[in-house]
Amino acid sequence: MGSQIREEDDLVIVGGGPTGLLSAVLARKLGLSVSVIDEKTASLPVGRADALNARTQQYLEVAGILDELLPKGIQCNTSSTFREGDFKSRQSEWWTGLEHCYRKNFLMIGQPQVEQAMLHQIDTPVRFGERVTSIVEDADGVTVTTDAGRTIRAKYALGADGAKSTVRSKAGIASEGTKPEMIWTVLDTFLDTDFPMCPEIITFQLRGQSRVSWIPRERGMSRFYVLLDGEITQEKAEASIREHLAPYRVDFARTEWFSTFEIKERIASSFVTKEGQGRIILAGDAAHVHSVNGGQGLNTGVADAFGLIWRVVLACGKTSSGAASPDVLKSYDIERRTVAQDVINVAARLVRDTMHTAKQYVATIEKNAGYITGMGVSYYSIGSPLVVESERGIWKAGRRCPDLTLISPRLAEGQPQKRQRIYSVARYGQFLMLDIGGSKDAGQALERYRPMADVLTLKRAASCAANGDRDTNGSAVGSGLANGQDDHHCQIFESDLVTSDESFTVVVRPDMYIGYVGDNEGVLGYMSRVFC
Repeated sequence: MGSQIREEDDLVIVGGGPTGLLSAVLARKLGLSVSVIDEKTASLPVGRADALNARTQQYLEVAGILDELLPKGIQCNTSSTFREGDFKSRQSEWWTGLEHCYRKNFLMIGQPQVEQAMLHQIDTPVRFGERVTSIVEDADGVTVTTDAGRTIRAKYALGADGAKSTVRSKAGIASEGTKPEMIWTVLDTFLDTDFPMCPEIITFQLRGQSRVSWIPRERGMSRFYVLLDGEITQEKAEASIREHLAPYRVDFARTEWFSTFEIKERIASSFVTKEGQGRIILAGDAAHVHSVNGGQGLNTGVADAFGLIWRVVLACGKTSSGAASPDVLKSYDIERRTVAQDVINVAARLVRDTMHTAKQYVATIEKNAGYITGMGVSYYSIGSPLVVESERGIWKAGRRCPDLTLISPRLAEGQPQKRQRIYSVARYGQFLMLDIGGSKDAGQALERYRPMADVLTLKRAASCAANGDRDTNGSAVGSGLANGQDDHHCQIFESDLVTSDESFTVVVRPDMYIGYVGDNEGVLGYMSRVFC
């Protein structure tokens, strides 16, 4: 072996898929030194995941990645059923009925495009074609060695290296679950057909079962999921598609990707070593695997990364607000492992319902729409130390932060007011303190946490109530002060969602989940859970 190369970083990430790449993007934005290793020879060229749900789109907007993807993808918020040569139903209520959500749809786009958008944001090399040979954890950090002769000493290591995770194995973390006897095929193909193509997810029913699904994709491509019996071949999958789409003609002009996947439902016994206090962390498929039904694989991995990296930054001591509480990383394990188990359960119900009618399959989607859209995922009442059970109106600890529309102050008479949304102005890594009602003490009370917190003051707007100046997301209207700030540099807005007698503060965590709702004393108590 050649000469040994020794490096030191804050975080070593094993895995160059979407979970690992997004983790690297976020970590670099927040000032961590990062090393990314992937035993694959290059980023994904074709295939794999095919959709970003509404919550993932919010995450990628905050991360500064979404704008590159939006013009390349297809918006889809309708699910249809097809049998006996005709469409039988169309459903979109679980999308159109979402409250305080701007993008009420899937963005249909392939994983290769998502990975490329993330790679464009990373200012550190991703070392493809390099394999981890050992990983050793001690009280102060992690030592990782690779087959390229590198030894990396890091404060933390993230295993985002897939279902057969080397990191999970070498860390001695068990992965348990079930394996239904089901093997699906997947095709990314360009069709020549007279079928009435539309930007809808179509479930095809034949002989009382729902074994074929059609997913609209970017570039005029179509994705099919097909459940077969016996020998698995591309020719059999194409024949099944033709049979389900009859009486329409179907020719496969060019197939870009054909693969099979065996359904597995497994979850790691812990996502953080040493009972949530360790320095080796799992995310994405390394932590949990499930069926593709519901399109939750990439989306759950992205949510893992978005929920993790701000915690790692605090644990690395990269802020001036004090040392991170031991509960910070432990809360990641509690929250994301609970959600992962729920996702596995939802996907399991969906994949088993493919053996039944399309109507039953779609009914199961509707019942579990909160996970499929991503907007119903909650950390409420699961025992997380970073969620203090509390609520006022639409603000509930453990739930996602509503995406309200903000209207900036009018700086001069006749000047138009700029509309913004909370998710368009949120900065990843920052707590967001929403001072509802404009308590004069809020800004002063939060002064200690100013480096880690942005403060928005929302006051009641008489003009909103009088003029009905509100959109479907709820609008916050700029106060009209000369600089739109108070003495503590809090941005001030007016909102018709604020009643005259309301005065409380909402703590929105950097992952855009609400941690606490209440008075200023409670806010300080909550922040003491985050910082020692």
